[in-house]
Amino acid sequence: MNYPNGIKKDIKTSSFISHKNRGMSLEADLNISNEYYRSIDKAYIYKKPTPIKVTKVDYPSRDKATIKEAFYTIPSTTDYNGIYKGKYIDFEAKETKSKTSFSLNNIHAHQIEHLKNIKRHGGIAFLIVRFTTLNQTYLLLIDDLLEFIDQKTRKSIPLDYFVNKAYLIKDSYEPRVDYLKTIDSLIGGI
Repeated sequence: MNYPNGIKKDIKTSSFISHKNRGMSLEADLNISNEYYRSIDKAYIYKKPTPIKVTKVDYPSRDKATIKEAFYTIPSTTDYNGIYKGKYIDFEAKETKSKTSFSLNNIHAHQIEHLKNIKRHGGIAFLIVRFTTLNQTYLLLIDDLLEFIDQKTRKSIPLDYFVNKAYLIKDSYEPRVDYLKTIDSLIGGI
């Protein structure tokens, strides 16, 4: 391309760029959604920090400290928790590149047990699973997850199970992952 003053610029043709999910991970989308919910005073749900113990830090200067060694103190429970309409909410967020299923290896036994306990004590417990390749995000209640696990027929949950049992969360602008819309439709039955 020729610009004024004799400047020439080579423009390389780029391949098609998809703007699905704006290049963001599920976790980033959920963090932005939760920030939005807080900003409009709708819900107070936060990402839980991973419990680690720092054992070695490099201090080249006060503002440039770098963690060099750390370890997990205890297994973390789930990713998010908070309060919505007087109900405690606790959930785990997972992504998969598979087009056909979600591997149960992606969720740990202590996380499932934690979600069971939340439900048993009156909280709302679920998984949010994004099939990244398909650009589909689902909310799966803990009861439906346990029902599948109790069947013990597979080591992964097929996409069809999500289609039939879970709730599809449609992409939106604000919030990006409006999972509370699904909770609103369920809150009477939970």
